[in-house]
Amino acid sequence: MSDHNEQLEPTPFELAPADEQTTQSEHRGGPRWILPALAGLAILALLVFFWLPQQVSEPQDRGVNTDEAMSPSTPAAPQSPADALAEDASPWSEAQAARLRKEAQEVLQDLLDLQFTLEESAAERWAGEQWADAVSTAKAGDELYRQRRYVEAKEEYASGLQQMREVEARLPAAVEEQLEMARAALEAGQVQDVNSALELVTLIAPENAELADLRQRADSLPSLIKHLQEATAAEARGELNEAEESLRQAVALDPQHQRAASELERVSIANTEQRFNAAMSSGYLALDEQDFTEASAQFSSAQSLKPNSAEASSALQELQVARQAAQLVAIKTQGAKLESNEQWQAAADAYQRAVKLDSSVLFASEGLKRSQARARLDQQFRKAIEQPERLADVAVADATASLLEQARKISPRGPVLAKQVNTLEQLLEQYNTLVPVNFRSDGETEVIVYKVARLGRFQETTLTLRPGSYRVRGSRRGYRDVLHTFTVSHEGDVPAITVTCTERIL
Repeated sequence: MSDHNEQLEPTPFELAPADEQTTQSEHRGGPRWILPALAGLAILALLVFFWLPQQVSEPQDRGVNTDEAMSPSTPAAPQSPADALAEDASPWSEAQAARLRKEAQEVLQDLLDLQFTLEESAAERWAGEQWADAVSTAKAGDELYRQRRYVEAKEEYASGLQQMREVEARLPAAVEEQLEMARAALEAGQVQDVNSALELVTLIAPENAELADLRQRADSLPSLIKHLQEATAAEARGELNEAEESLRQAVALDPQHQRAASELERVSIANTEQRFNAAMSSGYLALDEQDFTEASAQFSSAQSLKPNSAEASSALQELQVARQAAQLVAIKTQGAKLESNEQWQAAADAYQRAVKLDSSVLFASEGLKRSQARARLDQQFRKAIEQPERLADVAVADATASLLEQARKISPRGPVLAKQVNTLEQLLEQYNTLVPVNFRSDGETEVIVYKVARLGRFQETTLTLRPGSYRVRGSRRGYRDVLHTFTVSHEGDVPAITVTCTERIL
């Protein structure tokens, strides 16, 4: 096969004589088709020599100017020997060249379509050397195309197309790479790098679902950086509360910012620890000063900061023990004072509180026993003194005398008890004194002195009675009963008591 650039010469031929043509025609099936065939050949010759050269002389396939498509700024190459020979090429050779050129243009068109798509996606910015290699391969195809080496040009175009398809295949990875760069720049606080990466993502994949969120985070980044800087300065000054608040504002601006969240966690822990230690120190200082209310508030605050802190729990237990010990000491002091003042019931109440706090405390149990006994004695003495007439009852007088005997053995004896003993001794002496009392009647009336004796009927009789109040009743058949009340004083001189029934019952 001859080279496609070689000029082909048509083979000359002569028409045969008419008789011979007729004979041949008859042998081939008759002369009717000869004239139409000759006319068709003539038309075909006109097309080959006039119409076809005009068509193949211009680049076709969708009107693409291949000499300018890939390298618009490249000057036209000097005419090669092949081009010079092509000017005189035969129609068949030109047709072959046109077919090969069209095939190269078809591959080129696919390459150009993909190239434009990738350029819109800023491939030159993210594909780097791979993109440069693809463009270089396409330009090499252009050079071969200009030299009319269409087969080799097609191969270069196909190679460049494959390279660009490989670049296209990197699009998802490029998007993710830029998104990751944007995330990293957000964490690093590099505003320009964030915007640059997001700009590329916008060009590559404007519909990306994460783009809007990252853009919003990028918009808040300057304010977030400001809060981070304020937190750093506050922490350097030791103002952890202020630092924590600044970091909380930063996290509120961008909850996804890992650095801000991590710093907030770290500073919050440090601030909690600082506040915890301060509360514990204040609590122990208050405990040393026995300011239990303040100590309780401080230790409780520390426990709220660190609920699982064994140190705070131990401090609260120490507080409870110290408070209880202080209460017991106070009660002991109070009880002793109340005892010395002979306020026995109040002392018993105080010791009772101590027993409730700690039943094992000896002073409380002994003090309670002692105070309760003295309180009962005091109560009985007070009642006897306030109601001396009860001593008229022999049983009451005997019981009081027994209590006095016990009281006399108490030592030391306080002034209250001493006074009570003296008073009761005098009262007992008075109420134990028998006073004669004269009774008169009419000999018909039955007389009875309640709780003392039944006197019966008499004209006059005498009884010796203890000082006190008495009731005497007189009764007679057919007469209304009479009842008299009289009082016997230890001083004597009791008037005679007359008991007679004089009112007849109708």
